[in-house]
Amino acid sequence: MKKIAAFLLLTLLSYGHANAWGPTGHRATGWIAEKYLSKKAKKEIDRILSGQSMAIASTWMDEIRSDSTYNYAADWHWVTIQDGQTYDQSVKNPNGDVIQAIERIVTELKSKKFTGQAEAERIKMLIHLIGDIHQPLHVGGGNDRGGNDVKIMWFRVDSNLHRVWDSDMIDDTKLSYSELAQSLEKPTPAQLASWQNTSVRDWAYESMAYRKQVYDYGAGKLGYQYGYKHFHVVRYRLLQAGVRLAGILNEIYG
Repeated sequence: MKKIAAFLLLTLLSYGHANAWGPTGHRATGWIAEKYLSKKAKKEIDRILSGQSMAIASTWMDEIRSDSTYNYAADWHWVTIQDGQTYDQSVKNPNGDVIQAIERIVTELKSKKFTGQAEAERIKMLIHLIGDIHQPLHVGGGNDRGGNDVKIMWFRVDSNLHRVWDSDMIDDTKLSYSELAQSLEKPTPAQLASWQNTSVRDWAYESMAYRKQVYDYGAGKLGYQYGYKHFHVVRYRLLQAGVRLAGILNEIYG
């Protein structure tokens, strides 16, 4: 009974993490990933998505939130891992989480048992969820719904810490998703190899490692200084997400 109660508390506290990066961030990740696909993988992804770009496909999982058919995936965008815990030690959401979802979808795609719409939907989910897990606040600590309950001011406008990382910092650049993606530094061959030689759980622990700086918001009146200190993390995580997404798809289809 205590375990059930603890889980329900964590679920209620964590609910609301679903909008990682906003459209611009997700599309930038999809744009980056396409640049690192092998020729064979790119041909396969083009076929599966019927020519739709990965950038545009990246937001599909947020677009279906109003469709009750996909209610089963509502909690897949985030995971709760409390400070000092590993994923295995954390209380698991019976509805699933971003780690479980990515690991399962990769296994399903590798099985080659899915075709048509079922395969396309899994690709779209994978594009989106790999973006999600790289947003630091989508690996929540279980006490403030991934920063959604941290009310702050962003340039004198009401916001919350989660939204600042999802979209406020990105949107204030006034860049399109392709401009944002092109503005990122190109990874070195060593970085490519290192980033792609990691697991889904490694990505989650990386997001956890940013918690201290993410929550260094002072009196909660944020703007130029906070963005200057932290926007490089946003850019870095978008780049890592795109490179790793490409690595997974190359492994499956390349």
